Amino acid sequence: MQQSPHSPKSQSLSTSVLDSAAQLSSLQQTYTVIPRVRPHTPLLDAIDTPTDLSTLSAAKLITLADELRLFLLYSAGQSGGHFGANLGVVELTIVLHYLLETPQDQIVWDVGHQAYAHKVLTGRREQLGTIRSKDGLTAFPERAESVYDTFGVGHSSTSISAGLGMSLALRYQGREQTVACIIGDGAMTGGMAFEAMNDAVQQNADLLVILNDNDMSISCSIGGFSRHLAMLWESGYQVDISESGEPVLCHRPDMQAFDRRKRHKEMRDVPQLEDNLFKAIGFTYFGPFDGHNIPELLRVLSLAKQVSGPVLVHIYTTKGKGFAPAELDPVGYHAISKLPVEDNEAKTNAANTSIAKASKDKPALKYSQVFGQFLCDKAAEDDKLLAVTPAMEEGSGMTDFARHFPERFFDVAIAEQHAVTLAAGMATQGVKPIVAIYSTFLQRGYDQLIHDVALQNLDVMFAIDRAGLVGEDGATHAGVFDFGFLRCVPNMVIAAPKDENECYHLLNTCYEYPGCTAVRYPRGTGTGADIKQPAQNYKVGEAVVESVLGKADAPYKLTLLAFGTMVATAQQAAETLINNDAALDCQIQVVNMRWVKPLDTVMLETLLAQEVTHIATLEEHMIMGGAGSAVNEYLLNESAAFKQSRPAIANIGIPDRFIAHGSQAEQLADCGLDVEGVIKQLRTLLF
Repeated sequence: MQQSPHSPKSQSLSTSVLDSAAQLSSLQQTYTVIPRVRPHTPLLDAIDTPTDLSTLSAAKLITLADELRLFLLYSAGQSGGHFGANLGVVELTIVLHYLLETPQDQIVWDVGHQAYAHKVLTGRREQLGTIRSKDGLTAFPERAESVYDTFGVGHSSTSISAGLGMSLALRYQGREQTVACIIGDGAMTGGMAFEAMNDAVQQNADLLVILNDNDMSISCSIGGFSRHLAMLWESGYQVDISESGEPVLCHRPDMQAFDRRKRHKEMRDVPQLEDNLFKAIGFTYFGPFDGHNIPELLRVLSLAKQVSGPVLVHIYTTKGKGFAPAELDPVGYHAISKLPVEDNEAKTNAANTSIAKASKDKPALKYSQVFGQFLCDKAAEDDKLLAVTPAMEEGSGMTDFARHFPERFFDVAIAEQHAVTLAAGMATQGVKPIVAIYSTFLQRGYDQLIHDVALQNLDVMFAIDRAGLVGEDGATHAGVFDFGFLRCVPNMVIAAPKDENECYHLLNTCYEYPGCTAVRYPRGTGTGADIKQPAQNYKVGEAVVESVLGKADAPYKLTLLAFGTMVATAQQAAETLINNDAALDCQIQVVNMRWVKPLDTVMLETLLAQEVTHIATLEEHMIMGGAGSAVNEYLLNESAAFKQSRPAIANIGIPDRFIAHGSQAEQLADCGLDVEGVIKQLRTLLF
């Protein structure tokens, strides 16, 4: 492993130092309550940069871990955000920054939702309360935010590729620096990770990979790789590291009481350890080690970082470590909302809200719940329905379906490319697969969508969640490119519902359609529309006029062609313009386009025949290449009526830049897609 030979940290820690602290690892605290008041953390408060760690003893590092964990609990209560994964890597983060000379040495986090402790130790402690809020810290590492954030992340399985690239570039330049990649067992199921490991061996690169094995991604880890890790665990052996950096096979110490990955043992016998996957690929393998034992981590990693070539250190951790409720429910505590304000005024408001809610109908469904309801309803009447997801069972609303129809539910782990082609293969055998996937993650399966599904015109439906702006998760998770990359693909049919009821029926319509389809819906709740039964089949490619406002004989006729979530915004903007501007001599028509592909060109020609003078398209998507572009293409290339009448056109959508994190309302306002922003753009079009 490349490092500075003059650094004191390049030498292994003395055995006496570690022995004197060995028994101290049992002193770590477990908390049961998220503090509402900033806790007393004197040791943590003295850490402004990683170099401040260098004077601390192993015993002090353990105390620091307790303070850091308590501070993370407090901060999460104030701001919300990713939770369990951050608590699980506190000790590892401290040890890495203690041993490495960051930022010269490179730490690369996979996914990055576990990097809050890293942010705290690298000068951003007092800013952590701003995380995921507008103009605050990002939820993930970001190069523009800190020199310690070596690589921007948000999607999984990228760390080894990025780290390998860094290592090879450093070697080429003759620079001796350590590159350490931290990847979870869930992210390791992504094929990109194995592609990178294969190449790291080919390149004989100096690369330290730390496998943070917590038996989780968002949900429990699944599949053959998880079973392989179970084999390493069940063997009872450990590959330790000698003072000279050599692997030493020995009996594993009794690291925890419960039977890790017990579900695999119950399903089938777990084979005895003879070799392991990482060693077979060509990595030098050490582990598994206790990822919460600071003295052990100091010993192992101080030696491992001096070993040449690709090295993998396997540690096990507990997601939610140190917070008892999260340890018991790591899925539920993957992320949390900030704690509600506790004061008399807040209690009064909460009581009034409860009274008001009691008089209203049930709360609006999330779009993921609408999809989950459709999935169960349709599966009950059609035994050809199969559902595929790349590790997003809970997020995509599939928990009930997985419970009621387990033989028809396929969670393929974090493997988007595989998920798409798996569904394509299913479709060749006369069943109807539905791929439930976030818009941002479908980007990772794009070649498969084109080559394996659309090119063969296979009967596969994509249920695309988290489309549009996604708020606090920011640009890495925004689903604002899907119209553009889907509508250019032959054979694709693309629907964009305006509300929950339309989402349910468009899901049904696209399911019944014999070919490749996509229904694209946003994060969170909609307008609160009730779902009307039975399921309907809409006419594919047919838009709907929502309203016509203003005088029929007005000299100006403005048509708003709204896609998906922007229908409600268009309606509000139209009503505001008509009702609040007496000088506006204009008729406004709001059209729910419903379909991005095929477009309702009959509707467009009808509007032109009505002598519309102004047209505005509205979409929660990038303007470039989006639904508005599809309208422009038709009018300019195929409509003779448009060439004669030439109405003024404006495309309203997301501008050509990545939208920073903040609330969804703040993001919409930033793009001019809130009602006020749309009205402003419409006035510019009209006047």
